Amino acid sequence: MRSRIGMHGPVLVLLASLLLPGESSARPPTSPKCGTAEHRQFDFWAGDWEAYGLDEGGKLIARTRVDRILDGCALLEVYEQLDGLTGQSFSIYDASRGVWHQSWVTNRGKLLTLEGRFQDGRMTLTGTDRTSDGRSTRIRGIWKQAEGGVRETAETSDDGEKSWKPLFDILFRARKAAATSSSDSSADERAVAALDTQYQAAVAKNDAAVMDRILADGFLLVTGRGKTYTKADLLADARGGKTTYERQDDSSQKVRVWGDTAVVTALLRARGATEGKPFDYEVWFSDTYVRTPSGWRYVFGQASIPLPNTK
Repeated sequence: MRSRIGMHGPVLVLLASLLLPGESSARPPTSPKCGTAEHRQFDFWAGDWEAYGLDEGGKLIARTRVDRILDGCALLEVYEQLDGLTGQSFSIYDASRGVWHQSWVTNRGKLLTLEGRFQDGRMTLTGTDRTSDGRSTRIRGIWKQAEGGVRETAETSDDGEKSWKPLFDILFRARKAAATSSSDSSADERAVAALDTQYQAAVAKNDAAVMDRILADGFLLVTGRGKTYTKADLLADARGGKTTYERQDDSSQKVRVWGDTAVVTALLRARGATEGKPFDYEVWFSDTYVRTPSGWRYVFGQASIPLPNTK
């Protein structure tokens, strides 16, 4: 179920955003244990989608990717909403009970589990949304093929399913790969260059808020000596003031854009101290950015070893 929970308070949106570019037409091999017609009932939802809120005037609200995984035994949804809500869901047919199960989690700490069946061309899953203060609400999500895509509606009940109230109404339309003009590409190059420069400046100031906004949740940095750092690692260092900088800037910056992916290469000069130990070095680095509904995000960085003859 599309999960806009966390978007309108405790209300949940059953959900199917680092976003995964590309088409979803290729099908993975199917496990012999997951080859029945029942296991294929939810395959109509697999795809690379743009999500439109029909209850919000039909405006674009999110980017969603749904893939068959685990040899066709499950569906993985990756969802990124324009307001910053992101989440993932796993859906699987439990043959032992003859029911579909979905688990949905978000970057706002939300967990929702839903179960149900496919009947008359509709997948209907129901579960209980529990809030931190102990209140609970029943949630029902319905998916069906409609208008050249997939429509998901959700309802809530606070009287034991005696009555239901509309929660949201979403239409998933296939995401179309738009041709990029040279002017669009130049604008993207400038935007990514400015963002990468802004990120380096934030590192120099230990500005964790700006770093948090630019870094993707799944970010990874690999240094020339093989050490790795996650987003959480870098933010913890910035907040703790472990490293102080006299300078942190780059030169020879070059940005290359391929669709929704951009790579920045540059020569970085850094000087300062970590836990009282001074450093002064130059490294070449490459930073990879991915376009998301809420803008470019820094997803991967790789640095060379310090260059020779550097003080």
